[in-house]
Amino acid sequence: MVAFVFAVVVIAGLAGYIASRPNSFRMERSIVIAAPPEKIFPLIANFHEWTKWSPFEKLDTDLKRGYSGPDSGVGAIYTWDGKKAGAGRMEILEAPPSSLVRIKLDFSKPFTAHNIAEFTIVPQGEGTSTVTWAMSGPQPFVVKAMSTVMSTDKIVGPQFEEGLASMKRAAES
Repeated sequence: MVAFVFAVVVIAGLAGYIASRPNSFRMERSIVIAAPPEKIFPLIANFHEWTKWSPFEKLDTDLKRGYSGPDSGVGAIYTWDGKKAGAGRMEILEAPPSSLVRIKLDFSKPFTAHNIAEFTIVPQGEGTSTVTWAMSGPQPFVVKAMSTVMSTDKIVGPQFEEGLASMKRAAES
């Protein structure tokens, strides 16, 4: 009986701790690129260009891609389906020229998630820009529980760093 009560107390304490965690998350990475915003912006605002730099494009050699809407900017849509990359849909919600791209990011496999990705491009003078790639979204109880064991920032952050490094190479070439 004591073991049962102890287990209930531990489970209740853990559930309380998990419930107290933030209801949303935000992670970001930045890089300085020796290129003006107008050279970087098309790499982000046109989903066809993502094959040049996105680390997620390299996960599956047989990744199925779909494009609809305009080629770039607001309303451009990209869908993907792969074994390692999962499946989902992205739609550009906002894309004022050369400064920001805000994307609705919906995952359907291996799990359902609805996030926002943002790319900001800030000129630093003399043809140099800082690019920040951020992702934010809700963090329901199950995700909070998983984040106590594995951090989204530690899992996805290195992929963002890899993508930004590839974007740098593409923009500077």
